[in-house]
Amino acid sequence: MSNVEESQRQKKIGSVLQRDLVDVLQGAATRGGMHGILISVSKVKVTVDLSVAKVYLSIFPNDEAKELLVGIKSNSPLIRHELAQRTKNQLRRMPNLEFFIDDSLEYIDQIDKSLKGQENPIKDPSMLDKRKKS
Repeated sequence: MSNVEESQRQKKIGSVLQRDLVDVLQGAATRGGMHGILISVSKVKVTVDLSVAKVYLSIFPNDEAKELLVGIKSNSPLIRHELAQRTKNQLRRMPNLEFFIDDSLEYIDQIDKSLKGQENPIKDPSMLDKRKKS
């Protein structure tokens, strides 16, 4: 797959979905009794044929992210339906939604800590084990 620049249409649909997804997801979390959880949609990438939207989520606190992602994925049809209702004047067809955790903020935080010397794998060799991908 070539790395082609997103079309204006893809970007427009992505931004429409991104804006409404924040409301839908945060509202569902609050209604579900999950207080103190912040869900943000960091980006939405729509495929060229506009059939799939890849949704990247940042969830705080981070230790809740995996569990919350499972719940979001299992409720994907309901989320898609609510989005379709909200965007019916803007979109003819609602793309299928695929959800992912965007861990770029965590990655940036790790780099920041390393640069500040808060984590030093030379002084603390156990740090290296944490960095290895499983």
